[in-house]
Amino acid sequence: MANPQRLRRIADQIQRELSDILRNELKDPRVGMITLTGVEVSPDVAHARVFFTTLGDAAARAVTEEGLGQAAGFVRSALGRRLRLHNIPELHFEYDASVERGFRLSKLIDEALSGKKPG
Repeated sequence: MANPQRLRRIADQIQRELSDILRNELKDPRVGMITLTGVEVSPDVAHARVFFTTLGDAAARAVTEEGLGQAAGFVRSALGRRLRLHNIPELHFEYDASVERGFRLSKLIDEALSGKKPG
């Protein structure tokens, strides 16, 4: 069984390095302003799920997700130059809807407290 503390440290390091790589090295115009909200690493460190959020509608999100998917190889190789791991995990980018969901719930609560109809 993998050490959970080690996996958490690896995930945190991957998130920090990916943020820097996406901001400074990736030149894909489809990938605009994104925020990495978390990284989950598999116990064998072969795969990493990278969660992100971005501004815009569903179409803009789909374009960003496509750009990240196609840039995953480049980003993984750049990550390999920065991390001291035997195997660099394969990156899987996934949209994190929790921020959007939280904003929507907060808005509904505010409307309920003020007595307005949702809309």
